[in-house]
Amino acid sequence: MNNGKKILVAYFSWSGNTKAVAEEIHKQVGGDIAEIVPATPYSETYSVTVAKAKAEQAAGTRPAISTKIADFEQYDTIYLGYPNWWGSMPMPVATFIDTYKMSGKKVAPFFTHGGGGVQRCMSDLEARVQGAKFTDYLCLSGSSAKNSQGEITSWVKKTQN
Repeated sequence: MNNGKKILVAYFSWSGNTKAVAEEIHKQVGGDIAEIVPATPYSETYSVTVAKAKAEQAAGTRPAISTKIADFEQYDTIYLGYPNWWGSMPMPVATFIDTYKMSGKKVAPFFTHGGGGVQRCMSDLEARVQGAKFTDYLCLSGSSAKNSQGEITSWVKKTQN
């Protein structure tokens, strides 16, 4: 299904919703999969993580990540997913984007949210990743993420044109 293209599914997930979507995408498109993991994990307590995420975003922090992608240049298509945190991307994703240059690659973004929808997730990503060819995005509510195979399948088909 990947037409000889090298595919990477990269995602950040705190609660497991984005991970479930990423795993379904990976199952459908193949390639490699990598979780964006902060070097210092976020708290398992929601309110603590929310406060930290808000402070990181306000400060433009780039938290260290332990994720290492060997030979990132080999990938033609990047499926990049994360939850909507405070209207945009979690800062470990910004670190990933700054570390692994996606200019010239096809980027297929997917987001999960707790009710906020896409907000600035797409526009902030486009502003940060210059020179990439973006597909339409997929945005799913976190509560439905684990049962969205049909929506994921039709979105994946659109990304492969």
